[in-house]
Parts: sequence; C-alpha cells; structure tokens
Amino acid sequence: MPRPYAVKWLKKKRKRNHSSADPDSEDVNEGSNGEESESPEIDEDDANDRAGMASDEALPTQLLPGLPLSTMAEEKRKPGVIFILEKASLNVGKVGKKETILNADDHTNYLRKQGKDPADFRPDILHQAMLAILDSPLNKAGRLQALFVKTDDGELIDVKPHVRLPRTFKRFCGLMYQLKCKKSIHATGKREKLFRMIKNPVTQHLPVNSRKIGFSFSSEKLVHIRDYVTTVGDDTTIVFVVGAMAHGKIEADYVEDCISVSNYPLSAACCLSRICNVLELKWNIL
Repeated sequence: MPRPYAVKWLKKKRKRNHSSADPDSEDVNEGSNGEESESPEIDEDDANDRAGMASDEALPTQLLPGLPLSTMAEEKRKPGVIFILEKASLNVGKVGKKETILNADDHTNYLRKQGKDPADFRPDILHQAMLAILDSPLNKAGRLQALFVKTDDGELIDVKPHVRLPRTFKRFCGLMYQLKCKKSIHATGKREKLFRMIKNPVTQHLPVNSRKIGFSFSSEKLVHIRDYVTTVGDDTTIVFVVGAMAHGKIEADYVEDCISVSNYPLSAACCLSRICNVLELKWNIL
C-alpha cells in the first residue's frame, strides 16, 4: 500500500532539520563560501576546537589555532595612545630540517657559523615588550588605539589591542613564524585579523593630530615622564616609539621628539611599563 503523502513530507522535514542541526555542516558552510580570502586562515580540527590553544610543547613549525579575544571594557571613545616597537628581531632561518624564528638562546652556534652576532637575534625582547603593553590596565580600559611592530628587516605588523598574546616564548615564536609565512593571523572562529602585515611607512597609519615621541638612553633630554605627558592635551594622540632590540638606537625619521626617562639604561618592557603607569595615573585608570 503506498504511504500517505503527509508521512513522506514529515520524514523529509525531519531529515532537513537533522542536517541543519549538525554543527559540523555549519562550520563547513561558513568556511566554504566560494570567495578567496586575502590570506589563509589558521587550520583547526575538531580536537583543537575542544581543547583550545595548542600545547606549549608544539613545534614552531606547526600551525597554531586562532587566538582567543580578551575581554575589553566597552567605553565611549576617549583619549588614547599608540605604541610603535622599532627594530624588532623576527628573522626566519632553517636550522636542520625545520624553519623557525631565530633566537640567541637556541641557535647560538648556527648564528656564529653564519657569521652573525647572536645578540642581534632577540625576539624575546619583543615578546616581553608586547606583554607589557597588552596586559596593562591601560589596554584593558580601552585606551590603546593601536600597536605597530617594525622589524629589523623592514616589515610592518599591525597588532589588534584586544589580542591575547601567548604566555610562553616558544608558542610566541611559533605564532610569529606563522605570521611571517601567511602574512596574517585570524581570531578563533572569526574572520577578524589579529595580526597582519601592512604597508610602510607607519606614518600613513597614524592619526593626523598625533605627537610622535621616541625614547633613547643616549638622548640629552632627560625628563620626568609624568610631567612630560601632562603637557600633551587630550585632543592629541600620543605615539610612543620604543626600540625592541638588545642594544643600539632607534633610527626613525618621523619622530618629533627624542627623550630619556631614566639615568639608567632600561629594558623595553621596563620603559613601556613606566609609560603605561603614568598614563593610567593621568586618566585615572585603576
């Protein structure tokens, strides 16, 4: 006896509902929209979706999953600050059979065989400097407008203020290696680019009403940073340019003023912490 039409229609409806409720099929549809993206996204399998970020023991050459977004206070637009980290070391080299970000601790012998000074390969300085900025209450209060990294080989990186940077140096190097290869890194499950390579010069990405201030221990202009920032009005965006290298002086022709904030040489992370603390006091950020 032929089945009633209503029964056939009900089974088809159930089948359609079952396929639409399948989360795996939704992920495929979202990722396969027929359009070519500007740069490849980070590959994630089901295990990474359940476990989150890859383990700290992952090799630098492995693809890391997307980075989670940190929680930021949603406030109205208020006076903010921009940081530029100059001369950061993010050089890629092939050690053995693997490519990685070169650093002085793990690749000393390789660098010396290449006739290079290991002291010039310090990506750990950049890692510490970025953590000092991104983990500060200044950033969590929404006052960090932008963060740019200028590498010693001339590349310019735009870092979103709400990114949560890897805590360990090994994972940071793996992330930077992936950025150098793919030119951008997306957020987990989203199309937003948290890291991306952008065109030089950096001045074209800065607001018009900005004051660009560089820092150097060799500068003859020694100031109290707290008194210095109070002279800048809130209608002007302050751009602080700090070197992310072991030694030397930043050579940025766009800097309008070069100052020193201590009688002693300071690391990039220490200098940035001082700047953030002063701005937090100025804008009453607890």
